[in-house]
Order: sequence, then C-alpha cells, then structure tokens
Amino acid sequence: MSLRIVPSAPHPTSIPSTPGAPSAPGVHDTLRSNLLLSAPPPKTASLASTSSQTQSFHPLESRLSRWRAQQETLKMELLRRQFGIAEPVRRGMEMSIVLAGEWRPMSLGCGMGASVHADILAGRDAEIGWEDVFTGGEMGEGGDFHVEMEGRFGMAW
Repeated sequence: MSLRIVPSAPHPTSIPSTPGAPSAPGVHDTLRSNLLLSAPPPKTASLASTSSQTQSFHPLESRLSRWRAQQETLKMELLRRQFGIAEPVRRGMEMSIVLAGEWRPMSLGCGMGASVHADILAGRDAEIGWEDVFTGGEMGEGGDFHVEMEGRFGMAW
C-alpha cells in the first residue's frame, strides 16, 4: 500500500463507442445517455464507498470526492501501521453500525440524509458542507410525524 497524499488522475485512456438508439443505429440516443443527469448525486457518509458510488456532475465535485476517499485510505493505512489491523477494522465497524442505525423523521428535515454520528466518526464534525444546508427536501411537503411513524411500524390504515 502506497502512502499517496493526492489521488491519481482519472483521465481515461480510451473512449467507449456508443451504439446509438436501438430503433435508429448511429443516431445518438439522448434519453438513454442522460438518465443519470436528472438524479441527484448519492449522499454518502462512508468514505470507503464514495469512489465506487459517486457519479459527479462537475469535475471539481468528483475531484473532492476522490480527495476525501484518498485521505481516508491514507489515514486507515497509517493507523494500521501504527496500531495494527484492529484499529481500522474497529473504526470501519463503528461507521457501519452508525450508518445502519441512523434514522431521523422527515419532519426534522433530514430523513436518511446527513448523519451527525458518521460526521463525528469521520472527523468532519467541524465542517459545514453544501449537503448540510441543501438537504434536497426544500420543494417537498414535510409530512406529519405521526403518519410517518405509523407507516414505518405498519400501522397505516
């Protein structure tokens, strides 16, 4: 394992060709190629999975995601070298437990979004990112807490 500080450049060496629309070969199929542009980027609190899940809309966002993942990898490698394999495994287990048990009602404005506990475990508790300000639920109706709990526990009639 190398101790890289900066992530490697993801410049592609080749560009795959697209076959085009099934009904008209050779014609660009806009609807099939732009399916991911309408979906918001996934919110990830686990740093180990950011590189495999993130599909960025901007090169800077992609670079920041890779930077954060590289810093997490470097930190875990240094912990493994200093304390042994138990420390990174323990931190990974704590993060997975926190991510599996986190739930906040939509009336509090977050749903399954940002996790305060995961931010503390990752060392990002003093940061305020755009994900903390724009949660994505600004346009939706804030549901009633009781209706949400009844649906969660199977009591919705």
